[in-house]
This record gives sequence, C-alpha cells and structure tokens, in this order.
Amino acid sequence: MLSVQSLTKNFAGLSALDQVSFDVDDGSITGIIGPNGAGKTTAFNLITGVLKPSSGRILFAGADITAVSLERRVGLGLARTYQHPRVFSSLTIIENVMLGYHHRSRFGLLSCGFRLPAAGKEEQRIRAEAEEHLELVGLIDRRDQVARDLPLGQQRHVELARALAAKPKLLLLDEPAAGLNEHETDELRVLVERLRGMGLAVLLVEHHMRFVMAVCDKVVVLNFGRVIDSGPPAHVKASAAVVEAYLGSDDDA
Repeated sequence: MLSVQSLTKNFAGLSALDQVSFDVDDGSITGIIGPNGAGKTTAFNLITGVLKPSSGRILFAGADITAVSLERRVGLGLARTYQHPRVFSSLTIIENVMLGYHHRSRFGLLSCGFRLPAAGKEEQRIRAEAEEHLELVGLIDRRDQVARDLPLGQQRHVELARALAAKPKLLLLDEPAAGLNEHETDELRVLVERLRGMGLAVLLVEHHMRFVMAVCDKVVVLNFGRVIDSGPPAHVKASAAVVEAYLGSDDDA
C-alpha cells in the first residue's frame, strides 16, 4: 500500500530524516515509534504532503506521489488525524464529520446556497454516510451535540470519523492514544483493529508502548532520523538497539 524509499528531509543543514525506508502492507497496522526528536512527525508530514522531501520517494498503491499535492493525496486515498484533535468546536458532531466529504462533493457553494434539488439529495446522502461512521466510532447517539462539549477521547473519535469520510485506503493516526486513560486506550485499540478487519491499512505514530505492541503487525523504530530496527512487536521489544535508544547504554550511564 505504501512504500517509503530512502526518504530524507533536511532543515537548515540538519537531517530530520536520513535515508528512511519502510513499507506498509495492504490491510495491516504499522507503527512508527522512537524517542522525542526521532523524526516521527516529520515522516508523517512528508507522507501526507505537508512537507516536501529533500530526496527519496514515496509510492502509494504503486504510484509515485512524492511531488503530489496534499489535496490530491487525500483524493487518492490518504487521510490522517492529528496529535491534537482538530474539531470545529461550534459545529455539531455530525457537521464535523460531514465536512470530511468536501473533496467528494459534486456541488459547490452556489448550488448548496440556492438549495438545488440535486445538491439537497447529495447532502442527504452525505448525512447518511456520516451517521454510519458515527455508528462505527460509537457516537451516533450524540450526533447533534456541539463538538466542544466532548471529552478529549471522543473528540479523537470525531476526527477519526471525519477522516473515514474521505474513503481512505490508508489511514494515518498521529499519536491517537495521547491523553487517553487506559479504558479509552483499550476502546481505541478495538476500533483500530475493526478498521483493519474492514480492509483498511493503518500507519500510526505513538508513544504508548502497550497500545503499539498490542495493535500493530509491524513496528518501525526511528532514532535521530534513521531506522534502527523494524519488524513484528516481539522482535522490536527484544532489540538491543531499541532498548539502547530508549534507555541508553552502560557507557551513557
């Protein structure tokens, strides 16, 4: 589904990422972990098109998207959430989710403003699909509640439902468990596993190790902008390079 090939990003002569390569298989959950400053967020921003790489390639579903715009990547099937949920606080929950359909809508502002029949039918279809996504994330009964009244965990679910509205093939989750308690984290794990069961590929950045090891099929470990190890969770947990990156070596001590 995704192939990151020798991806490098330099900022003012400093390498945030240096020759990073990894793959995300179709229908799998892949995690990116590493200490603070390892380059995880930079990798996410390069994959989604927020940043342009200094060198390297990004292939998505077999196509080279290295130079493709952020908006076009969404249309191709890439969607993401953010570390800090970006909900429209004054809108209702279902209105937030309906905004995720904007790139799939066939009608513009004038058509909707004049309430043309075709535009009205499309709005009904979008609302129905939005309700399906709210059902999936467990918020259907709160669809008409204003988003700012939701706790953090449920705001994350709103953002997730909005990302699903884009009909992604690959969903990127930026620290989805940040700020959640253990019960909310377990609910999130079940939800992400359900998405994989629906055939969706997931790539996530996360610091919550219990969550990562429980949900991921493969883990990629970054340190100082480079991949120091990757593989199944059991392999990564036993890796001396990973332990040293997180805890330091005897020489450091």
